[in-house]
Amino acid sequence: MRLSRFMTHAAVIATLSMAPALANAEENSGAIAAMEEYLVFVEYGGGTISAEQIPKDDWKRFHVIDARDEAQFDKEHIPGAVNIEWRQVLEKRESIPKGKPVLIYCNTGSLSAQAGFALRVAGYENVRILQGGFADWKAKGGFDAATKATPRTQ
Repeated sequence: MRLSRFMTHAAVIATLSMAPALANAEENSGAIAAMEEYLVFVEYGGGTISAEQIPKDDWKRFHVIDARDEAQFDKEHIPGAVNIEWRQVLEKRESIPKGKPVLIYCNTGSLSAQAGFALRVAGYENVRILQGGFADWKAKGGFDAATKATPRTQ
């Protein structure tokens, strides 16, 4: 029941965030209450994960979405990623699995966070945002980031 109520509130929030803000705070009270409930519900970090937290061999478990535009994707991207521009994730959600971990990234994490929020509102609880985005992933050594950040013990 709580999840259903959360989804209703989240849908209201998403709808209102796309419309111009209302000047009167009293008129926004429903949206404010919904956001307060969401902030209590959401986990710390909003579902972010850093490249270092994903062991090199585990990357293949993820359905990786590059949320940048097609030109950026064509220039370079994380190997194995599919390109769904951040604004199109809901439109193309049928191609996004619910039964497999989903990792979404953009250049820095800002736009992919919005796309991830939209997917969570749409019922995707398996979505994680790559903290720092593609720029951070690349700067830290890509797939080898986990190996460099976490020494293995034998």
